[in-house]
Amino acid sequence: MKNVAIIGSSGGNLFNHGGQDAEKLLQELLVQCEAAHMQVNYVQFIGADASMDRAKQTTGATLYAMVEGDIRPIETGHLQQINEAVAQWDAKLADHIHSGDVDGLIVMSADPKNANRAALRAATDRQIPIVGTGGTAMADIQASGANVIASSGTTGTTNRTRAISFVAALAKHGGVKFRPQLSKDFNNKNQKNPLKNINIKGIMMTSLPAFIAMALILALSKVPVFSGLAAVFDILIAALPVVIAVVAAKQVSNLDEVSIVAGVIAGTLSIEGGIIGGMIGGILAGISVNVLFMQMIRWRFPMTTVNIFAGGLAGLASGLIVFFVLGPIALQAGELVRSGIEGAIAFNPILAGTLSGLLIWPAILGGVYHAAILPIVLFEMERTGASFLGAVDLVSLVMVAAGINLAHVFFPKQRGQAALAAPGVTINLGFGTFVESAYPFMFSSKVIFAGAIVSAGLGGMMVGLFDVRGTAYLPTFMAPFASTDAFGLVVSMLVAFVCAFLVTVVANRVLGRAAR
Repeated sequence: MKNVAIIGSSGGNLFNHGGQDAEKLLQELLVQCEAAHMQVNYVQFIGADASMDRAKQTTGATLYAMVEGDIRPIETGHLQQINEAVAQWDAKLADHIHSGDVDGLIVMSADPKNANRAALRAATDRQIPIVGTGGTAMADIQASGANVIASSGTTGTTNRTRAISFVAALAKHGGVKFRPQLSKDFNNKNQKNPLKNINIKGIMMTSLPAFIAMALILALSKVPVFSGLAAVFDILIAALPVVIAVVAAKQVSNLDEVSIVAGVIAGTLSIEGGIIGGMIGGILAGISVNVLFMQMIRWRFPMTTVNIFAGGLAGLASGLIVFFVLGPIALQAGELVRSGIEGAIAFNPILAGTLSGLLIWPAILGGVYHAAILPIVLFEMERTGASFLGAVDLVSLVMVAAGINLAHVFFPKQRGQAALAAPGVTINLGFGTFVESAYPFMFSSKVIFAGAIVSAGLGGMMVGLFDVRGTAYLPTFMAPFASTDAFGLVVSMLVAFVCAFLVTVVANRVLGRAAR
């Protein structure tokens, strides 16, 4: 099986399952064919602007074809015009098939009586293997005596799973070894083993927006007019394990919508296990959906059945394991982590805050922040929406970076530094992130670097003094409302900001002048 042709249209039901994006649908087929060492040498595909179930002759449409090795739109117009123009392409493909240039045919919502009549008749005459989807069309093709080796509906399928099914059937028929390409990177070895896709840090980072959404709701709920949002906050806390499970399942399996469904089911059943339970459920779902999907493909199940069963069964089995067995253990593990953090803070909050502040810059520069500190912040936020280390993050990283940047806006050491620092100030104060903007100034001056560490330590000490909980990644004017002590957090933010600003001004103007 060397040369493959693709024909058809964006279809009716197919239109709602990826067919509306014709280029993405066709590119997914190219990727899977390449993984099976098959060459797509001919494409004749009509992409309509609406489902064919309700399309009219005046509906917009585009004809896609293979031109110099690339799939390109070659003609655009009304559907009637495209149907008339495709006749010559259909005849050309029929000639290729008769000449033996095509070894297999992928058909999607084709028109065997008009637009694709000549090509399908040639394929029938030569009995080349055909795989495809589209209920009525595939039934007509089979009735004509064509060599249809795999046929399926489109319900529940995606562009990727559909492409894998088509190519797997052709590969098996031709005795070709095929390993589905689940990643865009052909050199990515992790796609062969879903266990290697497990990345706790990546799962946590990707799930962060859910925690920030929760913090935003917490901040708004403290405004009297929005007090009713307190109930929304409770719902969001309960939903966190589901979010983490979905992210974990998708990252582990690389199967897009199928894995998302599995993750939702597993996460819903893992809610009682907290975010650790959600993560375990999602990882198990990602592994399970991958294994089930591949095995069902080998057994040549219909594609609709593969998607429905792989996603549903994987999510259900994984969720039940967490619900009945691992959930209580995961919940207890999360409680132990939080108890350890709270115990250390309770022992001496000022010392805890100071040490956290002094160490947080070395931690982020050494790559430890995202691997250790951020997960701890999320564990703390799981219960109340705020975190002690989250407050230290805001005060000792964000506000210190803002102070360094602002000093360079008004008192730059060199020409051009003000323009470099201004965006950093805006993002630091407006979005509570982008502390990396201070790196160029910290790395170019030992005094500024030391000032950042000292300012962070002072800010952390103030967080400990007020024993405040909060979070970064919020606009600085809103962050106090999402904290347990708005006044204490504002004072802590100002101390760190002013200290970093003054040290930087001294380094740039006083020490800089002396050096010159």
